[in-house]
Amino acid sequence: MGMKGTTANWYIIINPAASGGKAAKVWPTIEQELSAAKVEFTTAFTTQSREATQLARKAIEQGYRHLMAVGGDGTNNEVINGILQQTTVPSVEILYCLLPVGTGNDWIKTHGIPRSRKAWLEMFLAGSESQQDIGWVEFEQEGEKQRHYFANVAGLAYDAFVVHYVEAVKTRLANKLVYLWVVLRCLWRYQLQKARILFNDQKVEDFFYTINIGICRYSGGGMQFVPHADPTDGLLALTYAGQLKKWQVILNTYRFYNGSVGAHPLVHTHQVESLTVDTVGTLLEVDGEYLGQTPAQFGIISKALRFVCPVTSNP
Repeated sequence: MGMKGTTANWYIIINPAASGGKAAKVWPTIEQELSAAKVEFTTAFTTQSREATQLARKAIEQGYRHLMAVGGDGTNNEVINGILQQTTVPSVEILYCLLPVGTGNDWIKTHGIPRSRKAWLEMFLAGSESQQDIGWVEFEQEGEKQRHYFANVAGLAYDAFVVHYVEAVKTRLANKLVYLWVVLRCLWRYQLQKARILFNDQKVEDFFYTINIGICRYSGGGMQFVPHADPTDGLLALTYAGQLKKWQVILNTYRFYNGSVGAHPLVHTHQVESLTVDTVGTLLEVDGEYLGQTPAQFGIISKALRFVCPVTSNP
């Protein structure tokens, strides 16, 4: 049990653009609720993407040990990257909290973090906490080696293609039905690409429809591509799908949601400590944020994130 929410000084990073501007609208009410509960806090608003990472790093350097993000899965990923990138203190000395005001809100589903603000405030003030593993990916961008962290799910091939498409057309994914529509619409634009995956002394070469690497279970607005993911087992959940035809993808859409993707004969699930995709040019995204392309290496840091969650959370 960590510090109760009311006795700590919280550094709150708000992404006003989250959920199509909803975060900016609800923040004044949230601010009043936190003040009424006698929570001490300082606020910072992001004005561009990736800024939350810098703000989190700076806050920790300035001595803050309690960080909150107000936004969706993208803001969540950025702040967690700040916590993991900083070298001031071990990452578990930071207590993190997400106030979910996003579209997909996928990370919170694994941990049972409530979306209702009343229930969220009760959880926050109760001060119960947990820890989870964090994944990392190393890849090259314009000749520079990059390392990026993820708390939820990394996607390669089709998943990253969809994320890249959404960013390019600036589509607002209002809900999971819209996301599903985009996923199916992109099917006709996507060309399967050859890639090679190395893991557990295995080498798999194929034209992959998708490759998912999960810490937590849900992505894409409630889809379960890695239903076997456990955020505390020190392993990455790997799912990859070979040369599925478009009609097979459509017929098996229900499997995206009910946790049965691994039951399809062309879909394979594993648990791995590390993984390499050593071919060039497969698209890559983590936690719904487009990063770039392979070659890429993946690994895991056990229980690296300490965060506020409901008392009953048992991931």
